[in-house]
Amino acid sequence: MIIDFHTHFFPDRIARKTIDVLSDVSQIDPCTDGTARALSQSMERAGVDLSVNLPVLTRPEQAERVNDSLQEEMDDLRSNGILTFAGMHPGYADYRQKLRSLAHAGFKGIKLHPAYQRTDLDDPAMMKIIDAACECGLTVLVHAGLDIGIPGHNYADVPMILRVLDEVRPDRLVLAHMGGWKDWERVESDLAGANVWLDTAFSLGRIGRTSQNGSSCPQSTDLWQRYEATEDPSGFEHGMLPTPADWYNLPQDSFVSLCRRHGTDKILFGTDCPWADQKQYVDAFCSLALTQEEQTAILGGNAMKLLGL
Repeated sequence: MIIDFHTHFFPDRIARKTIDVLSDVSQIDPCTDGTARALSQSMERAGVDLSVNLPVLTRPEQAERVNDSLQEEMDDLRSNGILTFAGMHPGYADYRQKLRSLAHAGFKGIKLHPAYQRTDLDDPAMMKIIDAACECGLTVLVHAGLDIGIPGHNYADVPMILRVLDEVRPDRLVLAHMGGWKDWERVESDLAGANVWLDTAFSLGRIGRTSQNGSSCPQSTDLWQRYEATEDPSGFEHGMLPTPADWYNLPQDSFVSLCRRHGTDKILFGTDCPWADQKQYVDAFCSLALTQEEQTAILGGNAMKLLGL
């Protein structure tokens, strides 16, 4: 069984606009139109049995409207192979009651995105939500590391993650992007082996990237050196970050090494669809130098245990 633990879709009425905005910000071409229907079609092509949808709340007040809508759609989505998480925002006041109601409604987990929510992962507001969610039996998946569309500050770096693990001791925390996008050296040296799950989304294979005029971005090491050395790199225009695609991802041998160093029983397969093609990601993963037992666990076995399926 293949479970994609990291996917996104948007309501039909705003999917196209949302995808266009996010694509422009990140300079990445989407692989679907961002709708639930397109995600189901992508799953069929890729042989994915179940996808976990991760809603991102950018404002506290969305905790009501977005989650209520997802709750109404939950059964229909599940019949199409999509298990949706709920969303939560660190600025939402009555988070304890809301988390209890989400768990009672049948949600398996919540998504937090420190970068989009402009709140460090080790901020007390974030840690309180993680703690309360785990008390409710909810899995908490957080974006870890930098976000490609928000250069500059890392809202969920390895030291922050370690602080959360030390102070909260969550038992159902999942770190997206192999523990920290573009922070993988510190993940392997300081975080690997900790009591936390990592998902594989946006960490393996080439990521399609275009310039603002639609042509392929040139490879400019000098530009990235200047970007990373800038005191305030957030001032760079998004289209001015033409990093070679391989820089965005772990090489295959490093990916396998990190999986084994952390423990293949704590790795969850994820793609970040629509920002990665599910079929290509499945094929790329299955070509890795992992044993059949390791592949089976990562592709679905670990997720089934975590989600109680």
